[in-house]
Amino acid sequence: MNYVSIENIAKSFGERVLFKNISFGINEGQKIGFVAKNGTGKTSLLNIVAGGEHPDEGQVVYRKDLKVAFLPQEPDLDPTLTIEQTIFAADNEILRALSAYDKALKNPDDADAYQKAFERMEVLNAWDFETQYKQILFKLKLENLDQKVAMLSGGQKKRLALANILLSKPDLLYLDEPTNHLDLEMIEWLEEYFAKENFTLFMVTHDRYFLENVCNEIVELEDGQLYTYKGNYAYYLDNKEARVTNEQINTNKAKQLYKNELAWMRKQPKARTTKSKSRIDDFYEIKERAHKRRNDHAIELEINMERMGSKILELHKVSHSFEDLVILDKYEYVFKKGERIGIIGKNGTGKSTFLNMLTGAIVPDQGKIILGETIKFGYYTQKGITIKEGQKVIDVIKEFGEYIPLKKGRQISAQQLLERFLFDRKKQYDFVEKLSGGERKRLYLCTVLIQNPNFLILDEPTNDLDIVTLNVLENFLLDFPGCLLVVSHDRYFMDKIVDHLFVFKGNGVIEDFPGNYTDYRIYESSKIPEATVVQKEATVGNTKSNWKKEATPSLSYKEQKEFSRIERDLKKWELKKTELEKVFLDTSLSQEQINEASLELQEVIKNIEEGEIRWLELSEKME
Repeated sequence: MNYVSIENIAKSFGERVLFKNISFGINEGQKIGFVAKNGTGKTSLLNIVAGGEHPDEGQVVYRKDLKVAFLPQEPDLDPTLTIEQTIFAADNEILRALSAYDKALKNPDDADAYQKAFERMEVLNAWDFETQYKQILFKLKLENLDQKVAMLSGGQKKRLALANILLSKPDLLYLDEPTNHLDLEMIEWLEEYFAKENFTLFMVTHDRYFLENVCNEIVELEDGQLYTYKGNYAYYLDNKEARVTNEQINTNKAKQLYKNELAWMRKQPKARTTKSKSRIDDFYEIKERAHKRRNDHAIELEINMERMGSKILELHKVSHSFEDLVILDKYEYVFKKGERIGIIGKNGTGKSTFLNMLTGAIVPDQGKIILGETIKFGYYTQKGITIKEGQKVIDVIKEFGEYIPLKKGRQISAQQLLERFLFDRKKQYDFVEKLSGGERKRLYLCTVLIQNPNFLILDEPTNDLDIVTLNVLENFLLDFPGCLLVVSHDRYFMDKIVDHLFVFKGNGVIEDFPGNYTDYRIYESSKIPEATVVQKEATVGNTKSNWKKEATPSLSYKEQKEFSRIERDLKKWELKKTELEKVFLDTSLSQEQINEASLELQEVIKNIEEGEIRWLELSEKME
């Protein structure tokens, strides 16, 4: 069933044409992910389709009586209401049914009104509405129902607006970056919720795992044209690559045909027949195809960063708290060269506070943070960049540096760096206030990089960045030779760039996990419940196979470090062993592939056995 028809819409800003003659439809049951580069009209098209903006041409036609809801990036809520009052003030069909039922109970003489109200309650399953909204608010960490909207953060307001929309149960739901301001646990809950509930979705998001797990169709806006892919994100990637390759083949063919036709054109007399005129018209079409260029801006930055000394960053018995909220409790860590650490944890566990302590913006209550003399931080914060009125893009970056040194004595200018991060020469001389939110974040990123840091700290760098820019950033970070510390709820991003995780558990507990986010989720899902572990320990007694036993001062400093490293390695090898064992379940494997996997598995088992032996040796010294 067709819900919405978008017919030949167009949008321009002055001479700048975003798109024209765009047509597509949204049908019942579709879960569409809409992707495009920042600044190419993504937000404008979403707003037009959702009814918040009018196209210059064309129209958007909705099916009659369709229930539609829209989650913008910055929702408009009444600041005088509480969280619970906001839920009950919404234009919600279930709330109207509850009101009608309540009114019918107060007028028992009107049997027809009562019967209609009762049946409506049954149809909408409105009897347990209180349970529904409290469950959703709990999942979105909005437990204080009496808190005023005026006292909420921007992220909390976004989550409250999301809760309202989910409770309204619309036929069609538009979402603009729904995973922004959600922690990883909330994002995974929302994925499961959309899988369970029968929503039709049209959404803009840069979260590639969310696109993969939720969407059954991807629509891409590129160079003013729409391309549709009937599958999830992985399907989109495969088929886009095939489309681009095919376009390149056709362009090369058109170039050769253009050369032949150009030679023919030059030989023609001024008076031409009708037949030759048709060929001339075809010539200009061929010319357009032959001169088509893709502008993907692949990036390969080989930055020659500042030299790192032996001492990088050390935390010694660092403690910090805000009243009853403990962030760190005698925390110790010594950073090593080339470490790539991801930070995850629920909102409010102190991730951003931790970064601010490392960079000196917050002084810890106790302990020492020692910074190496050669360390130069590049700190990308959630606050973004402060823009001066009338400032151009190129002027912003030149305030932080004119160039950065590359390897082999080369340099890259501020202009070239901007170009590599998708700001063409014309865009560089635009006023900053004309940039989209994502483009401003991209510019801010460039101001951090041009300072040539050797220790990069990124606090939610993926927010508001489009997928193309994320790929550019990931490619840069994969080649970055310095230390990297990143807070992000983008699981795809974290999986790609980090080697291990700091998991903020709350109450000052930070777990150092040896792997990326997917490794961590596999490990967490395979853990034995705590009650079972306690029961087993009571039965077995003081077993020597407990890897979580703490190192004591009876070990030397070097041995304590070795003990901790072995524990991390054993976890990593156990995960690898599990993955390899699953490989053998694939019946399509060739004999050669089976042999390779078998050899790799033997090597992993050998590492585990040797690690356990050394772990036991060190454990005995601790007794």
